[in-house]
Parts: sequence; C-alpha cells; structure tokens
Amino acid sequence: MEHQSTKTVAARIPPQSSGEAASTRPQERTDRKVVRVLVVENDSPDADLLVLGLRRHGYQTEQVRTGAEALEQYREADLLLVDLDLPDLDGVELCRSIRAVCDVAIIVVTARDTELDRVLTLRAGADDYAVKPCSLTELTARVEAVMRRFRLQPFVPEDVIAVGPLRIDHRTREIRLDGRHIEVTRKEFDLLYLLASRPGSVFSRRQIMTQVWRDPKGQPGRTIDTHVSSLRSKLGCSRWITTVRGVGFRFAPR
Repeated sequence: MEHQSTKTVAARIPPQSSGEAASTRPQERTDRKVVRVLVVENDSPDADLLVLGLRRHGYQTEQVRTGAEALEQYREADLLLVDLDLPDLDGVELCRSIRAVCDVAIIVVTARDTELDRVLTLRAGADDYAVKPCSLTELTARVEAVMRRFRLQPFVPEDVIAVGPLRIDHRTREIRLDGRHIEVTRKEFDLLYLLASRPGSVFSRRQIMTQVWRDPKGQPGRTIDTHVSSLRSKLGCSRWITTVRGVGFRFAPR
C-alpha cells in the first residue's frame, strides 16, 4: 500500500487583520468548558501552526511528537488530533490502543488519502478523518461537531474499576480484593487495569506491549506471561485473567 509521504501543510491559518481581536472565538465559548486538545504530530512546522491556530480559537492545546508520548498524555485531553505517520507507532495502532481503554474523542489529520486508510482508521476507533491540507476553519468545525456528539453522551467515570470483590483505583494505583490490599508492581497494575477496563474483550500481545510497556515494536517473549502469572497468583485465582490461545488475554470476572 502506497502512502503519501508529503506532509507540508497541516492547516492554513488565515492571518488576522489588525481590527480582528484574537479573543473573538474564545468569547463565544465562555459559556462552556474549554476543550483540551492534544496534537499528536511529528512534523514540527505543521504542528506549530496547528497548535497556534487552535489556541487562537480558544482551545487549550498541547503537542506531542510520538505515539509513546501520546499514550502517556491522552487521559489529560478531551480530544486528540492524530497524524498517522508517527516515528514510533502507526497512527492506526495508536487509535486502536487508546480506544481499547478510553472514549476520548479522536480526529485523524493526515496526508494519507486512500479509502483503505480511512476504513482502517475509523474501524480502529477514530471519530473523524481529515486529509491534509486542511484549513483551520474546516478542522475547527470538525472538532466542534465531534465534541457536540460527545457532550450528548453521559459521563462514565473510569478512574475506579469495581468488579465484584475486586476494586482497581487508577488515581491511587491501589488494588483491593475483598477489602484486602494487593501489592503489585507498576507493570502488573497497568496490565490488570488495561484488561479490566474492557471486561470480556481480548487484548492482543501487541496491544499489551504498546499500552503497558510503551514498546509497540518490542517482542513480548515471556514478559507478558510472567506478569499474568504473577497477577493470577496474587489475586488467588487464575480465572480473573484468561488466555486466548494464539491471540492474547482477557479479563473474565469469576
């Protein structure tokens, strides 16, 4: 599959006239929560223009340049603008990994313009797809449309996962079973939290390596199996985490 490699323009930002105050659009948004946008873009000139334009329009905007950084910071954002061509992780895989554990809004902004890329990206969990070059006016309209849909959805807290006698608190990074504190390592916590965030869903070894170890290109080897075995032992029952042969693992509450 051939991908367009040229990434020269991310957003055409119209110049402001001297009589046009930069606060015009932000004033229109004072009656609602400021949207936090995370730009995931490797091309620095494109990203700088995009971040500047979004800030002028009243969005609280930050930027990261790799998929690994996005995986560290996506929980702090309301919406992600993701380029598919990242140096360490394909954007489609990034969308899939984030969507597996979080309902944050995602818009892909990329130079790729094939039907296959669109289909794969939308199936991976993206909410919209924009092709570069894309004007800032069009992009902000897409952001507003996506966020309108999200505001209509009820907020579901995800900081604490409680399943039967098991309680996983992401804020304090504590695991309790029948009220008893379970001592786990950092990676064991991240692994259990990932699996428990979607009970019954199967997570592939590649997804686990990407989400927990932040290493999408690494070879899982026995690392994941060792951590799963340790968690089963500490939880006192192997049925909490089941193995799907040839695929990965899933959280299956007993």
